[in-house]
Amino acid sequence: MFDLLRFAIFLAAGFGGFSLARSFVKHRLRFVDMAQNPIVPWLAGIAAAVLAWPLAALPLITTMTSAVFGLGIGLGTRS
Repeated sequence: MFDLLRFAIFLAAGFGGFSLARSFVKHRLRFVDMAQNPIVPWLAGIAAAVLAWPLAALPLITTMTSAVFGLGIGLGTRS
């Protein structure tokens, strides 16, 4: 039961991070030249993963979940 809940949180972190970053960049950072730099998605993904890492102390969230959240943020920023 807990494994299914962990997997649901894992997927929600990835897809949620992607859609959150994509909509933010699309609507708010549309005309910002720095957002078009190829290094920005890497920085955004790493920063999101590092900021989400302390949540891995919770029982249902793992370090892999925070890494997938960072990956989703990075890919959403890139798209």
